[in-house]
Amino acid sequence: MNKAEILQAAESIRRQLIGTTNMNVLLSWGTNQFAATIFKDMATLRFKVNARLFTGDVLISYNAGADCYEIYLVNRQGERCISDMAYLDEMGDIIDRNIESGDNTEEYEMFCEGEFQKICAGDFAE
Repeated sequence: MNKAEILQAAESIRRQLIGTTNMNVLLSWGTNQFAATIFKDMATLRFKVNARLFTGDVLISYNAGADCYEIYLVNRQGERCISDMAYLDEMGDIIDRNIESGDNTEEYEMFCEGEFQKICAGDFAE
């Protein structure tokens, strides 16, 4: 796989992720850098996140043989595969559940409401 193919694949993954994931969800991840790379011999989109449940790198690798994506979380604690068979319309949900919202919808909504109340309170740092 040459550099142009890796860049093209990573850009395709990025566009698919953005096109299938709610903008507010994407913004909640604190994503600020995207990179094209190879991971486990697959073209990969790598991006940094600073989310509620996870801070580190998210890697989305295209598994051409299975025609699906593998998604990994990588930080100082190590590497964890959160899905070895994700389809493009599932990527955002899988990532969000593992790095930001978790599995308990009610708990996450309470967290968001609490954060919103902090913003509305108008408390200023000294």
